Amino acid sequence: MSELTVTVLRLGLLVLLWVFVLSVASVLRSDLYGTRVVTRRPERAKGGRFGRRPAAPPESRPAQRAPRLPTKLVVTTGPLAGTSLPLRDSGMLIGRNPECDLVLTDEFASGRHARILRARDGWYVEDLGSTNGTYVGQYRVGDPVPLQTGGQVRIGRTVIELRG
Repeated sequence: MSELTVTVLRLGLLVLLWVFVLSVASVLRSDLYGTRVVTRRPERAKGGRFGRRPAAPPESRPAQRAPRLPTKLVVTTGPLAGTSLPLRDSGMLIGRNPECDLVLTDEFASGRHARILRARDGWYVEDLGSTNGTYVGQYRVGDPVPLQTGGQVRIGRTVIELRG
């Protein structure tokens, strides 16, 4: 081989080595400092109201929740057993990520593991592509699955129950 070819190979190897070192440093930095915490503040829309939709007239506002529908989320098993959160009509995000509404300390939960959604006919749970899955009873959830009062959702070692 010519001297030029050897020099080009050495420089190429040096560049690859630096790319590797910088990628390792990036991974170490994210492990040491964790994820960036995002503050959630509603943006003001034009007209001074929060959100984008104007308020509905009183006669067309939806009726209050029926008493038989779940109103809170309770962790019954796992590291956060006893934790209770009120269910919001906008839904709830569950996972290990700090941006979630219910932040789990379960090592088997994903960053954004599952979402509990409100629909006209009740509450639904949806898996967000987690590694270990979300279970309702013994069945693994993929698409949104309806939940009733007393319905239990298992995420790793954590069991969450909907209560009225």
